[in-house]
Amino acid sequence: MQRVTVHLSKKVADGYVIPLGPANLVAIITDTGLVGCGAFDVAALDSFSYPAAKVRPVHGPSIVNTDDILTGIVKETNRSAMSRGIKNGMTGRQALELL
Repeated sequence: MQRVTVHLSKKVADGYVIPLGPANLVAIITDTGLVGCGAFDVAALDSFSYPAAKVRPVHGPSIVNTDDILTGIVKETNRSAMSRGIKNGMTGRQALELL
């Protein structure tokens, strides 16, 4: 597992890359929520009132690292994240800035 410090405009977040054979499980976590790759079940996290969104990569077939999360495009978000202003179509970085 790789841990990366991600600097946002108002806070610092923790990025994680967990190799799972041919793919990586990738997420950036703030003190209030997360933005992750397509493997995350954001609806399930909403049952805990935990804001979460997942992104699709801008380049390539899958999210590989935390840079891909930052530049990726939000493709799904839960109600808790929507209440913070996160919407489909924004970048992962824009979503993280709202968490």
